Amino acid sequence: MVRTLRLALAWFFIVCFLTASAVPPASAGQYKNFRVAVYCVVDATQRFADDKVLKAEFDRVMARVKFDKVYLEVYRDRRFADEATLDKIKKFFTDRGITVEGGLTLSAGGGGGQFGTFDFEKRADRDECKKAVQIAARHFDTVILDDFFFYTSKSDADIAAKGRRSWTQYRLETMRKVSSDLVLKPARAINPKIKMIIKYPNWYEHFQGLGYDLQKQAHAFDGIYTGTETRDPTATDQLLQQYQSYEIVRYFDNIRPGGGNGGGNLGGWVDTFTVRYADRYAEQLWDTLFAKAPEITLFSWHGMAAIETLDPGERDGWKHKPTSFNWDEMVKSYQPPPGESAAPNWGRVAGWSLEQIDRSLDKLGNPIGVKCYKPTQSSGEDFLPNYLGNIGIPIELVPEFPTGADIVLLTESAKQDPDIVAKMKKQLASGKNVMVTSGLLRALQDKGIKDIAETEPTGRVVSIRDFMSGFGAGQGQSLDDPKPNSPAVLFPEIRFFTNDMWAVVRGVAGAKGFPIVLMNHYSKGIFYVLAVPENIADLYNLPVGVTSAIKGYLQQDFPVRIDSPPQVALFAYDNGAFVVESFRHDDSEVTVAVVGEHVKLKNAMTGQTLKELVPAPDPGDRRRFHGGPPGPKRTQFKIAVPPHSYLVFATEK
Repeated sequence: MVRTLRLALAWFFIVCFLTASAVPPASAGQYKNFRVAVYCVVDATQRFADDKVLKAEFDRVMARVKFDKVYLEVYRDRRFADEATLDKIKKFFTDRGITVEGGLTLSAGGGGGQFGTFDFEKRADRDECKKAVQIAARHFDTVILDDFFFYTSKSDADIAAKGRRSWTQYRLETMRKVSSDLVLKPARAINPKIKMIIKYPNWYEHFQGLGYDLQKQAHAFDGIYTGTETRDPTATDQLLQQYQSYEIVRYFDNIRPGGGNGGGNLGGWVDTFTVRYADRYAEQLWDTLFAKAPEITLFSWHGMAAIETLDPGERDGWKHKPTSFNWDEMVKSYQPPPGESAAPNWGRVAGWSLEQIDRSLDKLGNPIGVKCYKPTQSSGEDFLPNYLGNIGIPIELVPEFPTGADIVLLTESAKQDPDIVAKMKKQLASGKNVMVTSGLLRALQDKGIKDIAETEPTGRVVSIRDFMSGFGAGQGQSLDDPKPNSPAVLFPEIRFFTNDMWAVVRGVAGAKGFPIVLMNHYSKGIFYVLAVPENIADLYNLPVGVTSAIKGYLQQDFPVRIDSPPQVALFAYDNGAFVVESFRHDDSEVTVAVVGEHVKLKNAMTGQTLKELVPAPDPGDRRRFHGGPPGPKRTQFKIAVPPHSYLVFATEK
């Protein structure tokens, strides 16, 4: 009897051990392809001092969205967390397999809707900043700075300290010292093994004017983090386009390589603010992860834990369509803790969306795109790469001139590089191509660009609604959409010498033509000029024929191209996979052209093989000008993309 009992107990413990071993702890990863963190602002950290509140909110959030990590904030806007409770709160999470790291928001509050930063010329503000850092360093081995570590103050002390410097130079120099003297040195003095992470916000075009420094500061910290919040593209004050949730991760990855293994761009950060429909929140999460961010942070705990019912928003136009974000399925999937409402909330929107995207990401290789050079501390034609991304041109923004690229896109931002013309000449002499925008052409008029081509903006603008492709005697083919009455678009007028340059895409107004894409042979390469609409958003009002022609020149040898209506994006990868995503409110018909003859294309999620599209008869020599230069042969397919949806494809040759 005793022996039988001992055997039974032995088997009981073995089964328990095996069962426990079969279920990985949360720290092993709730998802296959990324980690999920939730940021807890200081009021949440203070609230967690109540064990009952902490337990109830943890159960509620984990039921909505599985997460691997929390950031516990110890300071924000003059408020400190209670140090006495931090270790107890940390233990609560770590006992449940959750990684715990520290958070800091080094800001002084604000008023009237404007953000307030410390005045670093004031001793009291410097001391408070340092104190907050020291508290975090005492309790955490990794600390992330929320993106308020910039400088807006223009007090009398600041004005005096600035002297004859520009505000940009004063703030860059000041924040480099602040980063070193008030953040990094104090933190490392208390905790030598600490890793300090700086999260940069989404408005990267203007960083230098507020003291954010992607050139030196980004490398002084132990890693960087990316703000990928794009919110609503027409209602918010920054008007950030949807593609930026992807593109900014790629840029920061190239500024600070290293990924999630301790040294590079460690992840993307999305909040729940200012979206008109739930799909827009999901899109920000998806696009951050399509860029291969190793971690995503959900801001903030309050939104994940709130008990208010979430309204789906302005999605009546597509709520009955088979879209990627399915509100009804999301609602059905939520199993609340006992005694709580099953009403959906941001947390479950996040959880459902992340579970869906996790099934797609392992089909994708490393992101690729048209190389666009943006030096650090630069601005000009602000956020143009994101508008180009939204018309279906995949962009890989890089902080160094990409000498190995077959073609380099240069926007006005490239004027920051004093050697840019010399680099362009070297690129062209090596047999590679360069496309510059009208903004950069204007900025370099007296800086040597006329050594490449004697072309210049006149300063006049012209209203255009009709477009043609082709060049040479008798050549020309309409690029207009079949539907009449396309809106007129204002373009800068560019003067050039006939037969020295050719308008391979042109606008027509009255009885006069105006170049949209200019071509010039220089040494062994080709130099292009792209006229950018006076309002960059008018790229969305161009006929599909025009955007397709631009893609033909910019993506001549690129593995995949799409012809699509505006606000349909393409994400491409080095393993032949690609994603087509629509941000539109209506259905989209998209033509996909993949390099190679008779390439097999399948939906990577369903396994369905697509039927090859038989191209229309060749209309003769003019055909080569309709979609740009000939380039490699391609296999074409037609696909239908529902509103606010993405499709994942894989190629087989």
